Amino acid sequence: MNQRFKFRVAICGGGIGGLTLAVALSRFPNIQVDVYEAAEQFKEIGAGVMIWARTWEILTLLGMAADFSRIAHAPPDGSPSVAFDYRKSDQPREGFRFYLFQVPYGCIRFHRAQFLDVLVDHLPKEVAHFGKRLTSYHSSDGLGPAHSELELHFADGTHTMCDLLVGCDGIKSVVRKQMFEDHVWGHGGERHLLDHIEPVWSGSIAYRGLIPVEHLIGSKGEEHSTIRSPMMYCGKRKHIVSYSISNGSVVNVVAMASKPHLHGTTYFGPWVTECKPNDVLQCFNGWEPEVVELLKCIERPTKWALHELKPLPFYTQGRVALLGDAAHAMTPHQGAGAGQAIEDAFILAELLGHACTNKSTLAYALSAYEHVRLPAANHILKGSRMSGDMYEFNGSLGDDLPRLGAQIGHQWDWLWGATPQQESERAIQRLAQMVTPTVRL
Repeated sequence: MNQRFKFRVAICGGGIGGLTLAVALSRFPNIQVDVYEAAEQFKEIGAGVMIWARTWEILTLLGMAADFSRIAHAPPDGSPSVAFDYRKSDQPREGFRFYLFQVPYGCIRFHRAQFLDVLVDHLPKEVAHFGKRLTSYHSSDGLGPAHSELELHFADGTHTMCDLLVGCDGIKSVVRKQMFEDHVWGHGGERHLLDHIEPVWSGSIAYRGLIPVEHLIGSKGEEHSTIRSPMMYCGKRKHIVSYSISNGSVVNVVAMASKPHLHGTTYFGPWVTECKPNDVLQCFNGWEPEVVELLKCIERPTKWALHELKPLPFYTQGRVALLGDAAHAMTPHQGAGAGQAIEDAFILAELLGHACTNKSTLAYALSAYEHVRLPAANHILKGSRMSGDMYEFNGSLGDDLPRLGAQIGHQWDWLWGATPQQESERAIQRLAQMVTPTVRL
């Protein structure tokens, strides 16, 4: 290892979380960063991605706000705006609003591929390695913490060394699988922990589609509601979310149908398939005209089986850490998946770049990362599922709409907790206390 680096970080997975971590770590010239991506190029599955004001704060701190502003649905300016307009829609007659959720910045929306492109543009040269699908890793303890290292093995037969492995390899994470198997079989952990390896089906199917905005403007210039505001059309065991992306030129639609009793069961068949437009229309037959008009404009829908992870009891083991969907893959009902991965990346990078962190103290930095991020992300993972139940009148209040609206609003309270900057400071404080118990930052 080049002597100017205090340690080497290997990031396995080049999605939003992995690339954000790489960009954030690039601010520290004494950390060697390598991103290993299984595909031949960086790419994202899916269409829309949304973030909230707290995530925008991170992108600003990392110096990327101007570039992201150019590709958002509209340039974020901090003014209060509609995050979601909740509407009861599961009847043939015209539906009605039962709750309006407004926040500073609203929900900031992007095309997922364009979002990834901005991160790639900020990635240092020679950091990315493609065609590197991780199959396993092996720890060499050496002569103590300052000398141990990890050997990574890839499907193409190559291998490399690092001091810290961060698994950003998604919901089907290879890193998570080995981490939990090593904990159980190698360190005497309880066998039930193996149940956390595989994702579980949420019991929900999502039909996704993109609509050019001009298809939602009538002959007399009348605009569909979703052009102006992100919409949440709610009904029994079904709901639809729609919002504009790509500078307002495209509307992203996700129409979901659930069987709550199947949550936690195995979904048989591919998770993502193509389907026919009529499949979507039939699923929402009998809903209000505004919904039917929207769904009729989806020409090439796809069908997704929505999966999630059981809340993990730990994110780190030795010199290996999980980040993003590898740690807390969640349902999309609070638009939080990408934002939580970005918060993971920001906190972890701040810890790794801190003066207290070197090869000998990496374990402390990972412990501080887990201490701050695990409870926060697991809370949102659980809350996202609860929100989906509420949107489909499957929660404790059913379709008691006046009370349900207020309950839905409280589901978003996590947006107003400690800021990412404050969470970073709390993590660094914990790191300093572990490295030198008398230190107070």
